Amino acid sequence: MYQFNAEKVKQDCVQWIRDFFEENGKGCNAVVGISGGKDSSIVAALCVEALGKDRVIGVLMPNGEQADIDMAKLLVESLGIRHYIVNIHDAVEGVKNSVPFALSEQSITNLPPRIRMATLYAVSQSHNGRVANTCNLSEDWVGYSTRYGDSVGDFSPCSFLTVQEMKAIGRLCGLPDVLVDKVPTDGLCGKTDEDNLGFTYAELDRYIREGVIDNQEHKALIDRKHAVNLFKLQLMPAFKPEL
Repeated sequence: MYQFNAEKVKQDCVQWIRDFFEENGKGCNAVVGISGGKDSSIVAALCVEALGKDRVIGVLMPNGEQADIDMAKLLVESLGIRHYIVNIHDAVEGVKNSVPFALSEQSITNLPPRIRMATLYAVSQSHNGRVANTCNLSEDWVGYSTRYGDSVGDFSPCSFLTVQEMKAIGRLCGLPDVLVDKVPTDGLCGKTDEDNLGFTYAELDRYIREGVIDNQEHKALIDRKHAVNLFKLQLMPAFKPEL
């Protein structure tokens, strides 16, 4: 039976972050988009342990009003890190109003995450930074991320950790329980991530790690989402001429 050694993985991850910055940005700062959810909270906490709080910058990016902005503020206050609040509402509306046709529903949904990533890189390049990717394995497995939005970054501490594993590490980081156990929502229609996906993260994580799932309809749905979203995890195809 699969067993997860959270303490070892946490320490290994902290060292991995230190090694990354030693090799790819000695003296640089980690720039983390803070949503108020567990993933960004845990990534920020790991970066603080690896680099010290003075080298971690949190960026809060509400799109107009954000119902759970207090959770994001709680995180940066708990860690004692420098942070900026950049409201992306005007940028999002500016693009929507400037495009000379009606954007598709999916385009409108994915526009804020992409503007948030552009904002993170603007902050990063102005503060000698490296942008942290905050995705986890469970979300990546079924493509629950926005390509060129929250799916990118300069380094990714947790993209091979499932949701359950992330929670275990979050508790070891000493984060407030409300951040580690917060039910993730899409921030758009009020639905939880699990409502949108059609299965629970517990089911998905067990299937990923042990290959076991009881609900065959959910298995088929997970397999389908995994297959059609694999391209998000691969490098952009590029033609290489034979010279």
